[in-house]
Amino acid sequence: MHSSNLFSSNIAHQDQDILRPEQVLDKLTHLLGASNVQADPEKNEHYRMGWRSGGGSALAVLFPQTLLEIWRSLEICVEGDCIIIMQAAKTGLTEGSTPSGNDYDRPVVVINTLAMNQLYLVNDNEQVISLPGATLHQLQSQLKAVNRAPHSVIGSSTLGASIIGGVSNNSGGALVKRGPAYTELALFAQIDKHGQLVLVNHLDVELGDTPEEILTNLQTGNFDKRALPDTGKMASDKEYIARVKDVDASTPSRFNADKRRLYEASGCAGKLAVFAVRLDTYPTAVKEKVFYIGTNSVSELAQLRRQILSSFDNIPEVGEYMHRDIFDVSAKYGKDTFLSIKHLGTNALPRLFSIKGAMDAKLHKWSWMPKHFTDKVMQFIANIFPKHLPKRMLEYRDQYEHHLILKMSDDGIAEAQNFLEAFFAVSDTGNYFECSQEESESAFLHRFAAAGAALRYEVIHEKEVGDILALDIAIPRNELEWLETLPEDIEQHLEKKLYYGHFFCYVFHQDYILKKGSDAHLVKKMMLELLSARGAKYPAEHNVGHLYEAEPDLQNFYKSLDPTNTFNPGIGKMSKTKRNCSCCL
Repeated sequence: MHSSNLFSSNIAHQDQDILRPEQVLDKLTHLLGASNVQADPEKNEHYRMGWRSGGGSALAVLFPQTLLEIWRSLEICVEGDCIIIMQAAKTGLTEGSTPSGNDYDRPVVVINTLAMNQLYLVNDNEQVISLPGATLHQLQSQLKAVNRAPHSVIGSSTLGASIIGGVSNNSGGALVKRGPAYTELALFAQIDKHGQLVLVNHLDVELGDTPEEILTNLQTGNFDKRALPDTGKMASDKEYIARVKDVDASTPSRFNADKRRLYEASGCAGKLAVFAVRLDTYPTAVKEKVFYIGTNSVSELAQLRRQILSSFDNIPEVGEYMHRDIFDVSAKYGKDTFLSIKHLGTNALPRLFSIKGAMDAKLHKWSWMPKHFTDKVMQFIANIFPKHLPKRMLEYRDQYEHHLILKMSDDGIAEAQNFLEAFFAVSDTGNYFECSQEESESAFLHRFAAAGAALRYEVIHEKEVGDILALDIAIPRNELEWLETLPEDIEQHLEKKLYYGHFFCYVFHQDYILKKGSDAHLVKKMMLELLSARGAKYPAEHNVGHLYEAEPDLQNFYKSLDPTNTFNPGIGKMSKTKRNCSCCL
């Protein structure tokens, strides 16, 4: 870090001067106002609980309205020797943006950043600067107006995912050419080994000389947006296309612990308080075409992938895989999501998710109310509607076990047409068709609904089935037998196996519905041992959170960012206790 870009707070806690919890609350309330400090456990429960699982207690949940208020809140938290958990949309699947349990050694404060959602297009729209509350959906909409595309598109969990949340967790996504969310340009606060709060401006944007000036100018957009200096730092993973095309490599294309893509805010997993990131944007395609592929052969699909990646001049935009079983589950239990997006549009979905979350939190407090009441009502309503998937997709469902949704753009369209015609002309196990506009939209909506559909299946059948074990894995790029074969000691515990994912990147989401009474922890342990033996890496794009043990490289990265273990302690199954500088590195 260059000294000219580092700004220290005058706050550094000394053990004899630590604020008591009630003093912390008083100072935070004075700073933010009572309406933006929620200390009532019943009222702040939604922000303390994970999207899919997990949760814990907290002294308070804060809702600052400006970047400067975040900074001032951090100063108070440092004075009170509090644990700090930064939170945006709370859409993570591995419990990484909420407290975990009640066994922390210091008071926990959650800082929700959704109010700061400004986006600034810079360098003639070729890059964007995002504040911590801005979402991928918001970015996609804003860029569409200037004929540009984002670094990532909405994943399969919710439409509310934040941009900085994705960068902080090396999130991947469906775009074959983009790779993990990555930048070397960020503005963040961290606590150094002396307990000092410092603000680091590595956005390479001139914003001022003090935290007050920097954060205020950034939030108000008071800086030159036309021609920011090029200092050689990357604002995206510019090497990913070459990496994914290397189909003979014995390592995965992307995974969360890849030290090549751990840099300050990128991969920090909440070990920093990130105020802004600067990312590349991309030109939109002139035209696109979707091909729907079905096959009953694992090896045929592997050969198709190898040939496309190694021989095409234009690699795919998207290549999404679905097994027949998740096709069926998504068709029935993701139907309400599909219909909502189709008829209400994506703009309405974040609000609907928010309303559902608030209703769930309220109904959960009424002991007489059935569990998962909103999900069961939505499922009942969805079942009333007629079949929603196009005829040709349903015919392929009956004929083929494996489904691939392939999107090509511009010159790649003709390349794919010629290749697929020749490839399947000699195949007796697979086929393809070119999608109409309606079929294209339906195919991707169907795939989008898959992850939520797996959860819905478990909820609706909670009396008959056990827990859901959700893994996201990356397998070696040279693997031909990409679909796993499970031994009987694991198979005996499984009610359903649901496979889907980003096929050309070889990143798969594998959801296992366990049989009633099966031990999820035991099954997970056996499953991870099997994956390690295959050379797989996990997690691939949802990050370790509190569910996975961090690899040594990732642990060392976290310790270097957060020497005192103040931000988000316990992730990666690391210690939750405070570290002294003598043992931090």
